[in-house]
Amino acid sequence: MDWYNEILSNKLIVNGFIAWLCSQVLKTITNAVINRKFDIFRLVGDGGMPSSHSATVSAVATTSAMLYGFASFEFGVTLVLAFIVMHDAMGVRQETGKHSKILNELIEMFHTMEQKITSTEKLEEFVGHTPMQVSAGALLGVLVALLLG
Repeated sequence: MDWYNEILSNKLIVNGFIAWLCSQVLKTITNAVINRKFDIFRLVGDGGMPSSHSATVSAVATTSAMLYGFASFEFGVTLVLAFIVMHDAMGVRQETGKHSKILNELIEMFHTMEQKITSTEKLEEFVGHTPMQVSAGALLGVLVALLLG
């Protein structure tokens, strides 16, 4: 049980998790307001406003800066990781979502035309982030880390 206490006392893990949780709750609320429908799966889903990926890595990087200093190895690694994750969320993952949307439309079109098509499973479209969603997530992560210390 000692490992459990060690994890709970690790500010990098705790602050990152709390930033992720706050982001997921905000994302679920935002989605419910925009779509006028509550979707419980948004609590664990990808994509949306704010980016939980950005919130998590920003909280970890900010916490490492506060704990170890800006010149530390820990801050350097977490900052580089944060930039990679946020860039990926806006780039590859956003493009994946666009491709999924187009493929889903094509699949639906083939079904409407009663053409045989092998894929009946709808692809996940909500996987990437806009620059605004990533920025909002990053800001949320920094704020969580600063508030929790």
